[in-house]
Amino acid sequence: MAGPAGADYSKHPRAQALYAALQSEHGFSAADIDSVRVALIDAQTIPSLIEAEQKAPERTETWTVYSAKRVDALRIRRGAQFIHDNRALLDRAETEYGVPGPVIAGVLGLETNFGRFTGNARVLDALATQGFDHPTRSKFFFEELEQYFVFCRDFGFPPTQPKGSYAGAMGWAQFMPSNYRRLAVDFDGDGRRDLWSAADAIGSIAHYFIDYKPELRWHRGEPLIVPAKLTRPLPGTIAVNTKNVGYTVAQLRSAGVEPSARLPANLAVGLIELQLDPGGTTDKEYWIGLPNFYSVMSYNPRVYYAMTVSRLASAMATEAAKLDPDTQ
Repeated sequence: MAGPAGADYSKHPRAQALYAALQSEHGFSAADIDSVRVALIDAQTIPSLIEAEQKAPERTETWTVYSAKRVDALRIRRGAQFIHDNRALLDRAETEYGVPGPVIAGVLGLETNFGRFTGNARVLDALATQGFDHPTRSKFFFEELEQYFVFCRDFGFPPTQPKGSYAGAMGWAQFMPSNYRRLAVDFDGDGRRDLWSAADAIGSIAHYFIDYKPELRWHRGEPLIVPAKLTRPLPGTIAVNTKNVGYTVAQLRSAGVEPSARLPANLAVGLIELQLDPGGTTDKEYWIGLPNFYSVMSYNPRVYYAMTVSRLASAMATEAAKLDPDTQ
């Protein structure tokens, strides 16, 4: 993959639009804009970051392969220990926001392996490369680059300092700059919203699921998924793996989809279809996705991602109970 190279994005044709937005919408002074210009001169273009974003494993692997790498014994053990060690914080997050601790731990386990790897790309390079040069998603990343400079000003970071993912996500919770500014919370009360700390990451993930999008708000006390079986071939008119609920339980039953648990006939749900190895048309697994499943998908809009969080949460909760005599 191609390595970094100097770009001097300060002279890019779109740089003037960035400066104007920072001045008019965020009150950047002339001195602030000069610091942004200096940062864009320093920014490196890293084509491999675009390649990594385009080849994310959620796009390219079967569920069998993807889940085997992530719903594994080591991650489950680490997650159980994380739940045990942070029980008070996770319980408080569930009390305040309604999101169960194992779900929060599932996100942290999948995003950064419980803070073990938060990314080694400079956020400046990731967002400049993709904001100015991405072939299909430059608008999204350009907006995040704008938000990043505001984040650095407000949180006191030099733009060249923070490191994160190939997409520019930061901290244990891997928030993009706009979400960091809007949704991160100071959960440990130290006066800072620091997503490189376990406590603030826990509270911020729970807050995210409540306030990211009203239509995808977490439903307190409800599960995420229920196994399902097909009683006959699935009609071509039934959409699978959508980003939100699209049917009622009754509608899916009439199409031959039978949930393994009793669900209200009028409950809004979606149908999840997982491709298994060896990959033939009959090698598929079906689940009913409840509203909370799609809340998790708002974090990463890939079915495999939300399924992994769901399965990790369940497995880690079971293992954590063995570490906590109070739950026996």
